[in-house]
Amino acid sequence: MSVLKDLNELISNGIITKEIASNIENYYNSKKSDSTNKLFIVFGILGAILVGLGIILILAHNWDNLSRFTKTILAFTPLLIGQLICGYVLLTKRKNVAWRESASTFLFFSVGASISLVSQIYNIPGNINTFVLTWMLLCLPLVYLLKSSITSLLYIIGITYFACNSSYWSYPNKESYEFWLLLILIIPHYYNLFKNSPKGNFLIFHNWFIPLSIIITLGTLSHNYEKLMYLVYISLFGLYLIIGETDYFKNNKLRNNSYKVLGSVGTLITLLILSFNEFWGKLQTVEFIFLKLLDYIEIATIVIITCAAVILFFIQKTYQSIKNSSLIEYVFLLFIPIFLVGLYSSISVILINLLIFIIGILTIKKGSNLNHLGVLNFGLILITVLVICRFFDTDLSFVLRGLLFVSVGAGFFIANYLMLKKRKNEK
Repeated sequence: MSVLKDLNELISNGIITKEIASNIENYYNSKKSDSTNKLFIVFGILGAILVGLGIILILAHNWDNLSRFTKTILAFTPLLIGQLICGYVLLTKRKNVAWRESASTFLFFSVGASISLVSQIYNIPGNINTFVLTWMLLCLPLVYLLKSSITSLLYIIGITYFACNSSYWSYPNKESYEFWLLLILIIPHYYNLFKNSPKGNFLIFHNWFIPLSIIITLGTLSHNYEKLMYLVYISLFGLYLIIGETDYFKNNKLRNNSYKVLGSVGTLITLLILSFNEFWGKLQTVEFIFLKLLDYIEIATIVIITCAAVILFFIQKTYQSIKNSSLIEYVFLLFIPIFLVGLYSSISVILINLLIFIIGILTIKKGSNLNHLGVLNFGLILITVLVICRFFDTDLSFVLRGLLFVSVGAGFFIANYLMLKKRKNEK
């Protein structure tokens, strides 16, 4: 480290004291040890996964030649080894993150392998949903006994697969309400990560995995009026945007602000999908029986998520200036009346297109004010995508369509040229 090499020179010239130099040296040494520790954790987890896969491959190659008794012993051997390792870690290595994560990862896969092998040996009937649910419930205690975040992430993947397979990929489809209870069971660990390691990498991964899991599985609640789920998703993305603007996430880099990224991208994709005439035409043909709507889970979901978003929105705006807000944060509020109008009139498709266009223009303006090429080009890309959508959705002549693309391309060039020229003049 070049800074450490220059410390003696800085001391001799009287720029810093020996005490300050010692503090600087201790700081950089601690950073080195943290970096080594992180690498040790990563390689420990990878090692545990590879060892587990290697054992499975070895057993699979010779499986047919083994007796049932031998197969049973081998089926339970990885599980026993994993439990012994985890017991050793609990007794002697409780504070060592690398040991905890590696041991819990090995035991996690050992549990899954043992369940599947025993089922195969003794021809125990069952299906993939029962297998995954049993696997996840058996491994959930590892998250809290060993404080294992990698097991928590694997658990989130497992319950997400369980919900998707139950409601999307299986016939007949059924509601997977169990998913929401399973997700709640992991929230205490998520909270502990926020409390004890707010800048840790495991928290960053949880910040991506949990909201993504909710986005993927939220559609499993739709069984009666699927088109109402657009209201649910818009409100959910609005809630994510509000969370992403809280002090903790706002001060992070954008790649670490998963809620803001998912909220922004999700809102814009949903609006672009709804910018086509086809959706609103079909919506007007749906016969909503308003007295029966109250019995459907979609309505309860809309009410819960929208109320949560509205309450959090107004709480946040009491502490933050409205001038610092962007239009995309208000979309979930604007979309409710637009959707209700769309039940009876096609004007909603015009309003949606206008809303996307205004968001694009304001994003370009924001990028120009901030002198930020990324924000500027994001606004230009949004308008370009809107133009492409209308290319396939309108009866304009090819000449007019070509002029639209030329105009957008010229806008890209001019906006970036002016931005670069502005930066050059400011130097």
